[in-house]
Amino acid sequence: MASWNSVPLEITYEVLGWLAFISWSISFYPQVILNFRRKSVIGLNFDFVLLNLTKHSSYLIYNATLYFSSAVQKQYLEKYGLGEMIPVAANDVAFSIHAVLLTAITLFQVAIYERGSQKVSRISIGIVAAVWLGAAVCFFVALPTHSWLWLISIFNSIQVFMTAIKYIPQAIFNFTRKSTVGFSIGNILLDFSGGVANYAQMTVQSIDQGSWVNFYGNIGKTLLSLISIFFDLLFMGQHFVLYPAKGATISSKISKEESAEPLVKSSDDPVSENV
Repeated sequence: MASWNSVPLEITYEVLGWLAFISWSISFYPQVILNFRRKSVIGLNFDFVLLNLTKHSSYLIYNATLYFSSAVQKQYLEKYGLGEMIPVAANDVAFSIHAVLLTAITLFQVAIYERGSQKVSRISIGIVAAVWLGAAVCFFVALPTHSWLWLISIFNSIQVFMTAIKYIPQAIFNFTRKSTVGFSIGNILLDFSGGVANYAQMTVQSIDQGSWVNFYGNIGKTLLSLISIFFDLLFMGQHFVLYPAKGATISSKISKEESAEPLVKSSDDPVSENV
């Protein structure tokens, strides 16, 4: 397994990694705190929360397995080269554990706080069910040959797929309501900081090793940063430019007409004229 060539770059890598971990980890709290203060989750996309939990659960499986399993690490090095470094750090595992816990808490808030007529769509439930069923099938396919690296790459692909689609319902919901009230912008600002730091961390490692295999060897982490940054910029544009709060205090009194909009349209739901 490769070692660091530059001590300053190694230190920079660790600092950026923990900066990403701290930013991403703290990013879960503004929404949880906002929900608690309002005793309401109206304005928060329930499909976003469900897809996010699936995303972080699959990412935890990938990170923890690649970081702790010597068998999987051996398969990784055999595939990408004995001179390469394992592309998962301790902060990645710590972040994933924390993310699953906080997302589960947010989902619990959805169950106990005022939610108006909002609901989880059939489309999101179907996607989540199909994803876990597919993962179970892949497990039994990998079992006879012990193709564990291939198996965790499936979970890595799942988390990338979930990252790509999880933001869409909230973005559409903000657009149809012409408001971001109920959706914490603090979450987005911290998530953006984490994404930039994460991408910078991978770049530092690649510079030190003189190889960019770190990016395509862990394509999930690469795409995770880029997709997150794109949607964070979109949400910041919605919050600060398109639908500014105009100094109004966050209130749970959102009209039922707004809250009744399913966050992802079911196949049997009428399509809004605004979409």
